[in-house]
Amino acid sequence: MSSTVAPSGLAHPAPATGGEPAADVVQVYDTTLRDGAQQEGMNLSVADKLAIAVLLDELGVGYIEGGWPGAIPKDTEFFARAAKELDLRHARLAAFGATCKPGADPAEDAQVRALIDSEAPVVTLVAKSDIRHVERALRTTPEENLRMIADTVRHLVGLGREVIVDAEHFFDGYRFDPEYALRCVRAAFDAGAATVTLCDTNGGMLPDWVAAVVGEVRGATTGRLGMHAHNDSGCAVANTLAAVGAGVRHVQGTVNGYGERTGNADLVTCVANLELKLDREVLGGAGLQEASRISHAISEITNISPYGRQPYVGASAFAHKAGLHASAIRVDPDLYQHIDPVAVGNDMRMLVSEMAGRASVELKGRELGFDLTGQGELLGRVTQRVKDAEAAGYTYDAADASFELLLRDEIDGRRPRYFEVESWRTFVEHRPGGGNPTDAEASVKLRTGRGRVIATGEGNGPVNALDDALRRALVGTYPEIEEFALTDYKVRILDSQQGTDAIIRVLIETSDTVRSWSTVGVGPNIIEASWEALTDAMAWGLLHNGVEPR
Repeated sequence: MSSTVAPSGLAHPAPATGGEPAADVVQVYDTTLRDGAQQEGMNLSVADKLAIAVLLDELGVGYIEGGWPGAIPKDTEFFARAAKELDLRHARLAAFGATCKPGADPAEDAQVRALIDSEAPVVTLVAKSDIRHVERALRTTPEENLRMIADTVRHLVGLGREVIVDAEHFFDGYRFDPEYALRCVRAAFDAGAATVTLCDTNGGMLPDWVAAVVGEVRGATTGRLGMHAHNDSGCAVANTLAAVGAGVRHVQGTVNGYGERTGNADLVTCVANLELKLDREVLGGAGLQEASRISHAISEITNISPYGRQPYVGASAFAHKAGLHASAIRVDPDLYQHIDPVAVGNDMRMLVSEMAGRASVELKGRELGFDLTGQGELLGRVTQRVKDAEAAGYTYDAADASFELLLRDEIDGRRPRYFEVESWRTFVEHRPGGGNPTDAEASVKLRTGRGRVIATGEGNGPVNALDDALRRALVGTYPEIEEFALTDYKVRILDSQQGTDAIIRVLIETSDTVRSWSTVGVGPNIIEASWEALTDAMAWGLLHNGVEPR
């Protein structure tokens, strides 16, 4: 099969009829915009899809599946705008659709015509390969299904398109009737398909099963095989790697593992394993060193919170908590990390907790810009303070800003004092039957270098009102806080057996135009805990904006 190979090693095949695939080239095909968008709760606009496509191209994937033109109006619009607005440097756009209908001529099939009209250089056709689906879902004969595959592929190849065939439910179909499943693959290759992707559509396969089936198909065909795995058995990434080991040279997946039910194979994890573990160069563009940034940027667009424990790119992927680990990491970070986090654009983090020893505190201090080497007494004080605080309900795992303020307190009182709180109060008024039945109000009295300030705030709850009052009290002295926005708020009840007398912990995330930071507060009620976290957030934000106490 003819192909052109970019300097990065990424292959961009010309339309072809199958043939022996290159031994070491593994194509990367992203289906975030189509299969990933089927995730429950995800609703991407055309603008969202265009923005994600740019990021995927930066990552260096070889193919971006944009959607199903003709079947979904939004996807039809996407391809129309993509032709004018996208300037992809590494990826080729693929339009997804189905083979022609039973009894139809592909040249006369409206859905096939929409694929052509999309102007996408690649067309991916979903085709039935499980004889049970052919007879019960498609309601046609096995021979007619083979005709539909062959005629549609041949028609599109004749128009200059690269054709990829997704053999739907292939693994289930092969295990039920291997002869017919293989006939579907051969029909696609014989008609000119560049790739036939074997789909674990139900997501129920295990790696050994995948390897065995792919090995048999590889031995019975000569065209490029692909793998499309769903994660219902929790094995989507493992199944994809098993398929590559058995001869697949085209992998499909979604960024962050998006997709219906339990999702698709996480493409970033697949690629990281292929490149970093199996020494296969599969990405062009920025590549893996931008993987964390791109993964998180796509999370922002989809409005789905990043998964902290996601392999390679998660915030906790290289976060170390145990004191034993910290002692070893201080000597050699590679002892407790399977790769250098920089390889995927991530970073090592030390988590300070009751499990931490002096080594953890020393490393965390270094991460925050403090050299605590040789300061045994200070390290001992901070370690003990952390353990005492966590025994009272605090946690600094996800509250780096509060830990830094604690550390500054112990280092000769270097925590800046931006304001002194005199008092605060809040109340909620409930009026049944009114247009707005509940109002919350808060008042704050504090002192800055410019004198005593009294401010009142309102909100849709006591914490919101308290936040408003604190900002009103401070903004005259510190106008910088107008850029601060509360972006996340989490509450946890500790010792819940105590009922209404339980201890409350609040974690707050705040951001400005440059960074985000997290603070923690603990108290006998949600309002007191929130107040502590709010005041810490203001102090840390002012400190890191270079503001001196006024």
